[in-house]
Amino acid sequence: MSEWKAKRFWKAADVVEHPAGYSVALDGRPVKTPAKRPLAVPTRAMAEAIALEWDAQEKEIKPHTMPVTKTANAAIDKVAVQKQEVVEMLAAYGDSDLLCYRADRPEELVARQAEIWDPMLDWAHQALGARLEPRVGVMHQPQDPAALEVLHSHTARLDSFELAAFHDLVSLSGSLVLGFAAAQQVRPADEIWRISRLDEIWQEEQWGEDEEATALAALKHEAFLHATRMFALAQR
Repeated sequence: MSEWKAKRFWKAADVVEHPAGYSVALDGRPVKTPAKRPLAVPTRAMAEAIALEWDAQEKEIKPHTMPVTKTANAAIDKVAVQKQEVVEMLAAYGDSDLLCYRADRPEELVARQAEIWDPMLDWAHQALGARLEPRVGVMHQPQDPAALEVLHSHTARLDSFELAAFHDLVSLSGSLVLGFAAAQQVRPADEIWRISRLDEIWQEEQWGEDEEATALAALKHEAFLHATRMFALAQR
């Protein structure tokens, strides 16, 4: 027996105003999230991107081709209902930030980490007001609580839609600092992604590429770029 698949039933997807911002209507019927909540988003730009995704559907609805809709659903159904927990989870990355854990050898890798990662820590100090210090090795060493509190405050100020995108920026890069850098478009998203993969790129240079690892990295790269775009779409 073939699996049932949702079919396209509408002729047009339109952006409509909503008390919470904007929404999308299919032939006048408002789109809802999987949890049956109104799909209301903060900006017209985000609503227009969602409408384009619905308009692009042909005979069958293919959710994997609708990343903006998917992230907006997550913001409403998941992040908004447990916002404090999401804030705490993401802010915790500051105490184990990727950029702070350095190799002790070889010298070339040590130098490359300092050259590429130190400027990002300097940026966080200057722009965010939080100085995180690098450590040698992989054993956890706590950061300055005052710096962590500052980073927590920045994270807590994000709304549910920003947090949904920020979650992927931080978890995919392994760095709260790089998450903020991508969100604030300090550098191109592709460059920030390469910064987060410094160690992997080093290993590839020494030993060659692993096909499975490369394919997985490509998927994560695509997701990182989408999260950067999603954060921008959330800006009022």
